[in-house]
Amino acid sequence: MIETSTQSLRLRQHTLIQQLANAIESVWAQYLDLSPYHLPSELGYVEGRLEGEKLIIENKCYQTPQFRKLHLELAQVGKNLDILHCVMFPHPEYALPMFGTDIVAGRGQISAAIADLSPLNAQRVLPENYQLPLHQLPAHTFSQPRELPAWADIFSEFCFFVRPTNPEEEQLFLDRVTAMLTIHCQQAAQAIPVSNTERAEIVTAQNYYSTKQQQNDKTRRVLEKAFGTEWAENYMTTVLFDS
Repeated sequence: MIETSTQSLRLRQHTLIQQLANAIESVWAQYLDLSPYHLPSELGYVEGRLEGEKLIIENKCYQTPQFRKLHLELAQVGKNLDILHCVMFPHPEYALPMFGTDIVAGRGQISAAIADLSPLNAQRVLPENYQLPLHQLPAHTFSQPRELPAWADIFSEFCFFVRPTNPEEEQLFLDRVTAMLTIHCQQAAQAIPVSNTERAEIVTAQNYYSTKQQQNDKTRRVLEKAFGTEWAENYMTTVLFDS
């Protein structure tokens, strides 16, 4: 059962963030056996100040037999910046990729929207049972694709990073992410445990993924300005991208 206490913040955010947050929770509830994942109480809901504006962060986390943590974060800075961040961390007993998606909206416009199923193997290639359904998805064309950061070797060929410029492109992004997430949850529900050798490889790859994501300087700078360096480091390494 998905909890709904994030609704108060969600309803003040950009429409695409509202729609994607609702879609993520709907797909999770449909395909996965959810149970609570307990964050420290002081990290579930956080308030701070950023350049004179109120910063709110709300986190929802769950776990399932296949995933050690499902994390959905919504954040807002004043009336000018809305953020959605979501990552699904598989248990290393299962050869599943990392689903991740982010939206950043400023002054009512989406400045960045990204989604991927990042492979967790030495070859950094998605399993065949993912490649076929992903290739069968309708082609997507966005007028303003964005360049991935230098540290982004963790992403797959199916990653898309864009700036949606109109409601049609926003809907296309929403549909694409929902389809990717549905494929992921369907595959996860059928997954079987792997060997100890494969498990070790998955642990290494997942730690590498988290280490790379921790290099996101934009996120770190915002957290440091609002809460200080020590708090930002703890949040980056225990909530956003833990090993």
